[in-house]
Amino acid sequence: MLRTVLHDENNSKWIMFGRDPEKNSHVIDTNEYLVSSGNESILLDPGGIEIFPSVLTSVSETVDIKNIKAYLCSHQDPDIMSSLPLWLGITPDAKIYLSWLWSGFISHFGCEYFKNFEHLADEGATIELGSNKYEFIPAHYCHSSGNFHFYDPTAKILFTGDMGAALVPVNYPIIVEDFKEHIKYMEKFHQRWMPSNKAKNKWVNRVRKLNPKILCPQHGSVFMGENVKNFLDWIEGLEVGIAK
Repeated sequence: MLRTVLHDENNSKWIMFGRDPEKNSHVIDTNEYLVSSGNESILLDPGGIEIFPSVLTSVSETVDIKNIKAYLCSHQDPDIMSSLPLWLGITPDAKIYLSWLWSGFISHFGCEYFKNFEHLADEGATIELGSNKYEFIPAHYCHSSGNFHFYDPTAKILFTGDMGAALVPVNYPIIVEDFKEHIKYMEKFHQRWMPSNKAKNKWVNRVRKLNPKILCPQHGSVFMGENVKNFLDWIEGLEVGIAK
């Protein structure tokens, strides 16, 4: 599994894990992000059961596992959080941030961990880790009816879940290089998985106000620099909810 440091300054560090060459070909590729401030970390969408050993190994080589204080489950899909009971087996006091909407569903993975749930209201919330504050950004219907993204206002990095996701080849660049070329890997995905143009454009307007420098999707490659604007302009003009 590749380990890529996206940011490391001002006591805020972002590390991306993904593109595991040993992953079963039947399992969709996902990106996991470890965000740290000082000795405290949050793991964003910790991944599915199938890839848990690889993610655990990579993360444990990066930080002391006991420093993981929280997990974000951006929505309910198994590829982003079915490994949650395994993570809580080794970090039993960590908090799980998730939409109130999915609490009763995610509890099916293990009701004993309900005490760890931190239910996010639709409007979002903030969290403190180390010396920094972070924000849970509403992204409802993008693509889940209860969905949250994660923003670091210090680093100006936004974890975007399935917004910006792309189904790319194994050896594809971690950072998007040619935006026009990249469109073919994400266009059908967004047309099928994003059901609402109104919700999608509401998200675009919210993100533009944040003015992030980096967008980190759950699948595919990261957008930096001019490609942040390129993506926001492109997704705003894309009609979604139409693919068959």
